[in-house]
Amino acid sequence: MTTEISPGNPDASLRKPFWRTELEQMARLGAPIVLTQLSWVAMLTTDTAMIGRLGPDALAGASLSLMIFFLTWVFCFGVVMATAALASQAFGARKPRMVRRVIRQGFWVTVILTVPATGLFYYTAELLGILSQPPETLPYANAYMSTLMWSLAPSIGFAVVRNFVSALNRPSPALWVMLAGVPLNALLDYALIFGNFGLPRMELVGAGIATSIINWLMFALLLSIAVFQKPFSRYAILGRFWRPDWFQFRQIFCIGLPIAGMSLLEAGFFFSSIFIVGQFGAQAIAATMIALQMPHITFMVPMGLGQAATVRVGHAVGRRDTIGAYRAGWTALAIGLAFMSVMTAIVLSIPETFAAIYPDGSHPDSGAVLALAASYLLYAAFFQAADGIQAVAAGALRGLNDTAWPMAIAAFSYWGIGLTSGLALAFWAGLEAAGLWAGFVLGLSSAAILLTWRFRQLQKRGYMPPVEERDRVAA
Repeated sequence: MTTEISPGNPDASLRKPFWRTELEQMARLGAPIVLTQLSWVAMLTTDTAMIGRLGPDALAGASLSLMIFFLTWVFCFGVVMATAALASQAFGARKPRMVRRVIRQGFWVTVILTVPATGLFYYTAELLGILSQPPETLPYANAYMSTLMWSLAPSIGFAVVRNFVSALNRPSPALWVMLAGVPLNALLDYALIFGNFGLPRMELVGAGIATSIINWLMFALLLSIAVFQKPFSRYAILGRFWRPDWFQFRQIFCIGLPIAGMSLLEAGFFFSSIFIVGQFGAQAIAATMIALQMPHITFMVPMGLGQAATVRVGHAVGRRDTIGAYRAGWTALAIGLAFMSVMTAIVLSIPETFAAIYPDGSHPDSGAVLALAASYLLYAAFFQAADGIQAVAAGALRGLNDTAWPMAIAAFSYWGIGLTSGLALAFWAGLEAAGLWAGFVLGLSSAAILLTWRFRQLQKRGYMPPVEERDRVAA
């Protein structure tokens, strides 16, 4: 009889129908993870809103720094996401020592990745100069990055600890820590950017300091909970921290590097398209940035569901429950599709309402920008469902340690289909920026179809990755 892992009793037999139980378990695990993602977006939105009051040059410079920082963060985050799958599998297999070793090596990987990356951030202005960015923005970009860079290590460390508590079916501590960080970040931004509460006015340098301080505080608080509070404390994740576990270390990179590659391919797809949109004028790029805000926010829901799918599938893999593993993946896909379909219907009904949130109505060009943004939102409405499916499917595949094929699918879909068709429609068919938006729809739809197909093919084969434990001396 197939069984499920619950926080209280891993061997509890189910009296409810399997699908109903899986739906409840997915909702219980996924809701805090989704809310954590939305809180992270709220923090970024607060930073951008306050920096925007410093003027267009400051906002442009900060945006350039954020782009470099975000791409680096995406890579590091992708690698350590392997700890979610590996720790969940170990938890499902009831191997607490193996959970500890995975998280320990996750911290090692965090240090190895973030220390050199932080050093490279010192050359932000030089890199942007090589990329021919406006000279007037470079001092602002350099000022912001000079302090923002210190938030990379704690933010990735926070992700590792969040993966740990989520793997144990208890993601709520990460949510509460993040919820506490949002207002504190806003308060510190207000104080350090504009010189309030008796503190000096530091503008962009202050914005970076605020972000770094909050990230270090959140990491320290969540780590303290994981180390000292039950039931997390029994795993002793910092125990024998100096001892290597080369097998788990290699596993993190083997599974995590393709995840990072897939994330960079997707982010690069959107960023490169935005740069190309700039060739069709300032109104087109302004409308594109406005239209992308809504799908960026709604995407946090399937992104969180994808992380929950990694955990639930990983639990089933650990206990060698093939049926349960694939049931968990399909349940997450169904929830993601349902949510994004509702959002698609809403946006199709009132695209002008969403677009009107952002432009300044007093600006002479606001009417033209609003009309363009509303037209682009129609494309966004259509790619939302595909975007949600590909995010959840990728998460379910991570629970099976299947990351190389998804990376190849991402390269083919985003760059081979999405960007190529977007360029053809934009320039050869004369659709301009709308052609690139059509490329978003085609690229994301391709990824959704192929990733779902991959999950189905593995299910037909009854594929289950091995849950291995090596180098026992390192326990």
